[in-house]
Amino acid sequence: MTIYHFTGIKGSGMSSLAQILFDSGEQVQGSDVETYYFTEKPLRDRNITILKFDPDNIKPGLTVIAGNAFSDDHPEIVRAKEIGVEVIRYHKFLGDYIKKYTSIAITGAHGKTSTTGLMSHVIGGYKPTSFLIGDGTGSGKQDATFFVMEACEYRRHFLAYQPDYAVMTNIDFDHPDYFANIDDVYSAFQQLALQVKKAIIACGDDDYLQKIQANVPVVYYGFDAQNDFAARNIVKTTEGTSFEVYVRNEFYSTFTIPMFGDHNVLNSLAVIALSHYEEIPAELVQERLSTYSGVKRRFTETKIGNNVLVDDYAHHPTEIRATIQSARQKYPDRELIAIFQPHTFSRTEAFLQDFADSLSQADAVYLCDIFSSAREQSGNLTIVDLKKLIDGSEVLQLDHIEFLNKHNNAVFLFMGAGDVHKFQDAFEDLLKN
Repeated sequence: MTIYHFTGIKGSGMSSLAQILFDSGEQVQGSDVETYYFTEKPLRDRNITILKFDPDNIKPGLTVIAGNAFSDDHPEIVRAKEIGVEVIRYHKFLGDYIKKYTSIAITGAHGKTSTTGLMSHVIGGYKPTSFLIGDGTGSGKQDATFFVMEACEYRRHFLAYQPDYAVMTNIDFDHPDYFANIDDVYSAFQQLALQVKKAIIACGDDDYLQKIQANVPVVYYGFDAQNDFAARNIVKTTEGTSFEVYVRNEFYSTFTIPMFGDHNVLNSLAVIALSHYEEIPAELVQERLSTYSGVKRRFTETKIGNNVLVDDYAHHPTEIRATIQSARQKYPDRELIAIFQPHTFSRTEAFLQDFADSLSQADAVYLCDIFSSAREQSGNLTIVDLKKLIDGSEVLQLDHIEFLNKHNNAVFLFMGAGDVHKFQDAFEDLLKN
């Protein structure tokens, strides 16, 4: 029996894939750095062996699945090649693996993780479904019909997939360390579109997605009445959002979701459109939508006293606006405090004014030093360059977290793709003590 060894098992996609293979009855182990990441908890819950990086981990008979963050000169990958052990890159392995299922690849600059979580929850109520979410959550069903997966455009990794369906939420310029401009991003999505086998479900409110050419039907959803699936008569409350769906201008059904913000209506429409295409009854879709509890690091709330702390992965101006809009809908009478840690210097530089504009929609703004990731250690600017563009903003240091204490009965939005959680952890400790 094959034993799969994951080099970089704590990576968000890698952790999810390891969980899927384990749940499906395969033998799985992996290695990584010793630092704790939230992605390792589901691995430890399954008693999957996690080793320290070490070339001695690699033994004959293993199949090595290598994380995209690690180059071919990583000691484990070098050892594998020396002793003739097969090494498969994460996205290549996944591209082959999904061929056994009706595969649904969810992609877009924003909303991938949330939509993947929602899609797998809804479809999973209809037929057994395996899923891979980019928040480090994976689940494999031994009798799965569907495979729902997050497919990332970064470095064009998603071109390793030939899915039955692709859901495209939007096209926006992100990852300036790789893509030259928005047209470069569009070309990657256009290339993926030609690899889809059954249908593309795309947001028709997005000008770039309107231009997508494909050899399969492209079904559009959105707020605009021209879309194949259009949301109308939207009612927003502090409990959630309800809306009517019209399919090609004919009333289809009314849906209510326990979620906030326009982006969650759009994510739900994508799921409704695909479900309709697969002839899943509207009543079942509604019932599953109403019981959805969200994914990690997407508007994840912690309540302490009369304060609400929200953990959110928002790391792009578009996502910051969506998070603030959601908070305004749910907590219209509370002060909104943004605590933001930029992720990568190139992204901060590319969107500096846009970051300032989006963050300024909060009532108070605190900025944390730019997160230096493995892919980018330094840059041409500092957090002070962003501070100068936001009136009244302050730079927050971990050892002065008490600055946040001047706000009470407030909603604190901790946003970023780095380790902004350490600021939230410190503030939680302060509030509890």
